[in-house]
Amino acid sequence: MIRKEEVYKIGRLGKTHGVKGEISFMFDDDVFDRVDADYLILEIDGILVPFFIEEYRFRSDSTALVKFEDIDTQDRARELTNCDIYFPRSLATPEEELTWSFLVGFNIIEAQTGNTIGRIAHVNDTTMNILFELEDNTLIPASEDLITHINQEKKQITIALPEGILDL
Repeated sequence: MIRKEEVYKIGRLGKTHGVKGEISFMFDDDVFDRVDADYLILEIDGILVPFFIEEYRFRSDSTALVKFEDIDTQDRARELTNCDIYFPRSLATPEEELTWSFLVGFNIIEAQTGNTIGRIAHVNDTTMNILFELEDNTLIPASEDLITHINQEKKQITIALPEGILDL
């Protein structure tokens, strides 16, 4: 059984495309292409299920059309619409190529005090300044200049925050 801690969300399935089982895939992270993955993990009714990729093609920088094995009709593909897509952390890229999406679920540690600030629930990259949204809705700047260390094993990011930023 696949556990949530073993994966991270990279996108969501949209509408079907054509009648042969293709479906649109809106993604935040193209790791599936960079590491030549054989499968993606879909969340279906709260259960993480691997689906093997037959083929895919990019439509834009954030959208692809994907065809999964054994999904050969529009009706079968329609059953997968709006499913969240996850990727195994074990297959993800090395530390020097980490993506913001990969860091969801990591704890933020304040560099000066060593205190845990919170756990990343979402990465907001809709503006020029990328933000970590913590589980308690606190916003922390996700600047590479502020990150002093990333520990993948412990799922921790140490950040040197500007004084007073947590008081805002």
